[in-house]
Amino acid sequence: MYKRISLALLLSYCAIQSAAAQQTLRFGVDPTFPPFESKASDGSLQGFDIDLGNAICAQAKVSCKWVQIGFDGSIPALQAKKFDAILSAMSMTEKRREQVAFSDMLYVTPSALITPADSALTDDIATLRGKNIGVAQGTIQETYAQTYWAPKGVSVVSYPNQMEIYPDLVAGRLDGTLANAVSADQGFLNTAEGKKYVNKVTLTDKAVLGNGVGIGLRKDDVANLKLINAALAELHRNGTYDRLAQKYFKYKVYP
Repeated sequence: MYKRISLALLLSYCAIQSAAAQQTLRFGVDPTFPPFESKASDGSLQGFDIDLGNAICAQAKVSCKWVQIGFDGSIPALQAKKFDAILSAMSMTEKRREQVAFSDMLYVTPSALITPADSALTDDIATLRGKNIGVAQGTIQETYAQTYWAPKGVSVVSYPNQMEIYPDLVAGRLDGTLANAVSADQGFLNTAEGKKYVNKVTLTDKAVLGNGVGIGLRKDDVANLKLINAALAELHRNGTYDRLAQKYFKYKVYP
């Protein structure tokens, strides 16, 4: 009898371990924000968030699956359980906290007003009034521009994603764009087309722009929140986070 019970317990334990080994963590991502997430020439995903997400999965001993989606639809898709977590440079704002739970902070980056180098535009509303400023839909930059600039006469033009803004900026259809400063620097300003453009001013406003980036999860998903935070803490402890950050950034993004 004892042997049969022991065997049953062993088989049950093995089944649990097998299920854990097969667990998959599904991340939703919009790959249009280099160097955080973008597509390589072969169509594969690349960027800091991608490497960090894969490292979190490896540390937690689960499989990673990436689900591509437009950024402005990421929270509704999360709530619809199309994936388990949003890992796509999502800033932790109070408005978003009403809808999702956030992991521990991943990094902090400012927002930037990108304009032609010879432009007189600044964040002074007197210079912005009547101008066309491009923003990506669903981003904190869109919220900032719609909150502070649009009511004062600035034409805020929303695009499906940030990478669709730059061609219109270069063509002169836009006077500037409000974007993530790091993404704009490495995804546009450091390119041949971006040489004549500059980061005119960086903006920080915790009320609208948030206080750092986190991974968004459904509020009732306590298990995955604990799994991600535990893995992230270990990646900081063992130096993996710093190695990945140094690969992509010229300065510290984690305070």
